[in-house]
Amino acid sequence: MADPIKKVAVIGASGNLGKNVVQELLQAGFEVTAFARSNSSSKFPANVTVKRVDYQSVPSLTAALEGQDAVVSTIATVAIGGQIPLVDAAIAAKVRRFIPSEFGINTRIVDGTAIGKILQGKIKTLDYLISKSEENPWFTWTGVSSGAFFDWGLNFGAIGFDKRTKTATIYDSGNEPVQVSNLPFLGRVVAAILSQPEKTANQYLSVASFNPSQNEILKIVEAKTGEKWKVEHVSASDQEKIGLEKLSKGDYSAFSNLLRSRIYADGAKLAVVGDNNANGLLGLQEEDLAATLEGWLRE
Repeated sequence: MADPIKKVAVIGASGNLGKNVVQELLQAGFEVTAFARSNSSSKFPANVTVKRVDYQSVPSLTAALEGQDAVVSTIATVAIGGQIPLVDAAIAAKVRRFIPSEFGINTRIVDGTAIGKILQGKIKTLDYLISKSEENPWFTWTGVSSGAFFDWGLNFGAIGFDKRTKTATIYDSGNEPVQVSNLPFLGRVVAAILSQPEKTANQYLSVASFNPSQNEILKIVEAKTGEKWKVEHVSASDQEKIGLEKLSKGDYSAFSNLLRSRIYADGAKLAVVGDNNANGLLGLQEEDLAATLEGWLRE
């Protein structure tokens, strides 16, 4: 049996996802180190070690990673392509597990798509990790597909529901189940992966807090508020056209349009159910959709 993972370095620890990963790792008993740029003003919990690093310098990263058992990268999409030096440094420092910044749609099944072009940073990083793991069998990885960030998306309007105006944007019929995850849940996913290193080594895992349709969400929020919400129906294919037009002009805000088209379109079939859902493998239960929505409505 492999030695347990105890010491974990978190990259992007001050971000929306990173904060939750740090909190859940601490709760699970891991020793957490947060990496930050030398000019960063980010604050971290008192029981988190903070190391200032140069993300472009493999020697700087290697020195900071000495003694760590695992790296969890939660860096934002704009910085995704910068993970290669982290991988090289992790190998040089003999770190045993690397969880890259996937945490979104499944990048293993986007070949030949427009959204896949935008996600090349993630795709190339994971391809590189896999090749390095094959060269160094002691070095392992775990990829995590979470679907959209549900609680974050509710707060920032990305899910299509506005509690202030009680309006909902519904794509196509609104009946397509969609893979989504809450941020604290993803923190628990990371902790579960690192608590079971042998079971999760060199695996690409798809997880979800739940797989609701837009109409299921609408039904719950109308019941909780006791009001009918105004609904705007939008075509998923129109979102794709808008996204492609933006992308042709080098406008990467196309991602949002292409994402909506991909996950909400009737017949998308991207929900993670049955054997495709790794919640059970990790010992995690699906969350309560109604409770999440009720909490959001109360905020």
